[in-house]
Amino acid sequence: MEIEAGLDTTNRPDEWKIEQGMEGHKLPILDQTGSETLHLYPPRPAKLMQDEEAIRSVGNRTKLFARERQGWKGYVEWENYPEKKEKAHKILTSQTFPPCPDFNFGPIPGTNPVLPGDDFKAWHAALGGELTSVADDSWRTVLREKHSDMLHLLQFPYNGEPPKRLVTSKVITPNPLHFVRNHGGIPIIEKDKWDLTLDGLVQHPQRYTLNDLMDASKFPRMEKTVTIQCSGTRRIEQIALYGGQGDEVPQAPWAEGAIGTARYVGISLKKVIKDCGGLISPAKHLELYGVDTYVKDLEVCNYVVSVPWSKVKANEVMLAWEMNGEPLPKIHGYPLRVLVFGYIGARSVKWLYRIKAIKNPSLAPVQSREYLYFNQQVGKYNQRPTDGIQIQEMPVSSAIMSPWTKQAIVHVGKIRCKGWAYSGGGRWPERVELSADGGFTWYEVPPGNLSKKGKWAWRTWEYDLPCEVEGWIEIVCRCWDNSLNTQPLNIRAAWNWGLHVTSSAHRIKIYSVNKKREITRKRLDKFEQLGIPLAPLTHYDAVSGQTQEEYEEYWNTHDPRDVDD
Repeated sequence: MEIEAGLDTTNRPDEWKIEQGMEGHKLPILDQTGSETLHLYPPRPAKLMQDEEAIRSVGNRTKLFARERQGWKGYVEWENYPEKKEKAHKILTSQTFPPCPDFNFGPIPGTNPVLPGDDFKAWHAALGGELTSVADDSWRTVLREKHSDMLHLLQFPYNGEPPKRLVTSKVITPNPLHFVRNHGGIPIIEKDKWDLTLDGLVQHPQRYTLNDLMDASKFPRMEKTVTIQCSGTRRIEQIALYGGQGDEVPQAPWAEGAIGTARYVGISLKKVIKDCGGLISPAKHLELYGVDTYVKDLEVCNYVVSVPWSKVKANEVMLAWEMNGEPLPKIHGYPLRVLVFGYIGARSVKWLYRIKAIKNPSLAPVQSREYLYFNQQVGKYNQRPTDGIQIQEMPVSSAIMSPWTKQAIVHVGKIRCKGWAYSGGGRWPERVELSADGGFTWYEVPPGNLSKKGKWAWRTWEYDLPCEVEGWIEIVCRCWDNSLNTQPLNIRAAWNWGLHVTSSAHRIKIYSVNKKREITRKRLDKFEQLGIPLAPLTHYDAVSGQTQEEYEEYWNTHDPRDVDD
């Protein structure tokens, strides 16, 4: 039930939850700019509207947004046709769509998929034509190519991560368990019908088939182990502390699994640029085009970002067709994708079909209006894209995969922990440290307990963390990379309106039960003898911790509770 004007003096069934901030999306905003405080209530959902005449005036959507190329299902070319973009914008703005849940202040559904992506589904359906079946086709691809235990954070466009127990189960992430962050539908492209255009500010624009690019006599092969990390990794920690930029699509509630490492085969983009005769001045950036359709502020476009020539020139941008010894899965960009080593995952374009040499960074929305890191005082009320830092290299980060927060651990002085550590920009984790007291005392994970170093890859780790205390404790993990960069110690230091790059030290709260202590050991043995389960720990069981005789004997040998005059 939403709070409505005039009802703020009447209790609702969930009044206590509202007052305690557990239903923040229902609260009015307090306007205190005048002498009296005004309550600005969330509006009732508007009645859905559709201007059928305006939509009909656009023309036949089936023909207007028809398949662009044979063998490219789910592809509409937007970037070459501004008039087509205008018509799509008119269709989307001539109607309204059901609102999406606001999980930043409200509850996150306990379902899998967690969020359905109803707005993106509705936009694609409204445009019709080649986009009509994209959402359903994409979901079928997910079910076919991904592990059955994947956590589907967003059904469409698909966002998914593996469960914690499987994130670091292998140093090289199996393809079915590698996280996915898509921005549109998954196109179905036939290899023999695909080609790549390289144009713009190059000496000799070219078009390549996949066989052309795979010609090892012309383009030397590259094989690299590369970690890709989404800038939203561990976003749930920011959301849990303070809400930020909302709605279900831009900010999926990622946990610690939005990172994965694979062995890729392909070629350096630098070699392809050279084959085109090199760049023409003033080219300094390469614009990368993906087949998928993306909607931003009801404007329709292909997925387009850019990387600087300096990154390409250093052989740090790869065109890959193989992932872990297999052709790229469809969900990961088949037949060809980009890998930008050490950069935010959003730059590693999937379903690549065009590369354009340009003077300045791309003005496409994903590059210019998204993936921005804002100052903490920037929000919905004053946000400007130019106030944000475009996220490129990922900072040093780490996460604890086991145990999980709020778990109770029975141990004998050491708690088994495991997780990952990563740093972008060609840096690597040099040291991983754990603390069992909230960050006051740190223990180094022995080098032998970390996976092998790699310039573009994470390191997984395991460690038995010393812990003598009992009760609630906070385990903290932090990483130092080879440049001695480390992580800020609290989430607040990393919080930003876009909820990007949760690079703070990872903290989990667990309940320590130390069986080395005699009283604890005897009590646990008694529970076992009586067949009383320990879980859940907070459930009261009517079993006395002392016999009456033990109780009386204690007071016979100790001073009384109160002192006599």
